[in-house]
Amino acid sequence: MNTEQALARWHVIAEDGSSPSDLAGILAEDAVFYSPVVHTPQQGKTKVVSYLSAAGHTFSDTGFAYVREIVAGPHAMLEFTANLDGIQLNGVDIITFNDAGMITEFKVMVRPLKAVNKIWEMMAAELEKQAG
Repeated sequence: MNTEQALARWHVIAEDGSSPSDLAGILAEDAVFYSPVVHTPQQGKTKVVSYLSAAGHTFSDTGFAYVREIVAGPHAMLEFTANLDGIQLNGVDIITFNDAGMITEFKVMVRPLKAVNKIWEMMAAELEKQAG
């Protein structure tokens, strides 16, 4: 599967709300997630599903939109915008796919600092809700 096809699968899942079962279907077992607020990489499909699912809930109803895409080889960089409780943010998802079209690495970068702090607050609440 080429990167454009794999990326199209990501867009469908993201637009449908990032359900854990759908996310699990596009992530490699050894996938790694790099958060803008957690300093250690989150390794393994189960953790990556948790973080991406929480992000899907956190960003619902925020006007989240991808506004630019750059694809090169197995990598895609997706610039996005959203509004979290009145804080306009800008960010980038950097996604790497393997030859089977599965996501092996997902890195998120966000600006400004005020938005990073808000994401930390909202994601922590969502992850806590998922846990239990």
